[in-house]
Amino acid sequence: MIHFMAAFTVGLVGSLHCVGMCGPIAATLNLSGEKNRNPVPGILLYNLGRIITYSLLGLFFGLLGAGFSLSGMQQFFSISIGILLLTVALFSLNIENILLRWKWTNRFFFFVKTRLSIFLQKKSLESLFFIGVMNGLLPCGLVYVALAGAVTSGTIIGGISWMFAFGLGTVPLMIIAGLSGSLVSLKMRNFFKKAYPVVLMLVAGLLIFRGLEIQIPNDWYLAQLLTGQPLCH
Repeated sequence: MIHFMAAFTVGLVGSLHCVGMCGPIAATLNLSGEKNRNPVPGILLYNLGRIITYSLLGLFFGLLGAGFSLSGMQQFFSISIGILLLTVALFSLNIENILLRWKWTNRFFFFVKTRLSIFLQKKSLESLFFIGVMNGLLPCGLVYVALAGAVTSGTIIGGISWMFAFGLGTVPLMIIAGLSGSLVSLKMRNFFKKAYPVVLMLVAGLLIFRGLEIQIPNDWYLAQLLTGQPLCH
């Protein structure tokens, strides 16, 4: 439950980035099809498509993490990813630009953008769902931060649940962007620039703590602390 809430918080806090990068897409969702059509179903389908993509990515990276766990490298990998995220935060490295320099990732993102442009030209509810699916594959540093948490979960279920929770966290602001048809103001963009490194460092700290086997209290232990009851079964 703690890791689920951590992933949700990463999505919620970082959703300013989602609105800033994907807001132009979300803002057009209520303009698709007939002018008098209720925009809510389309917006929900769009966000459902994104969450499904994130969850499938969580499955893959959770499986990858399970392999590291079985090989006994989980701790080392978790610490390494944590240090990498700290480096990105401290030196303000742009993950998206780094990936776009690689030929195979550049080709993949070109394919995604091509398919996305095709669906954007269609005027149907089904197309809005697939717009969300494709949008979840666009280059996004925040998604890669979330995937770092998924891969260090060490299990397939852990990877899926982490990315599912992350996706849910991004939904509220994306719904607002879709309903309002407006984009993020300059003031909010500046706020995100300051908040993003903090999000990176928090996730990095979580991964490093996990790698060092610093035990985070479980739900039962936290409940005892909050209620003041004796710590005994």
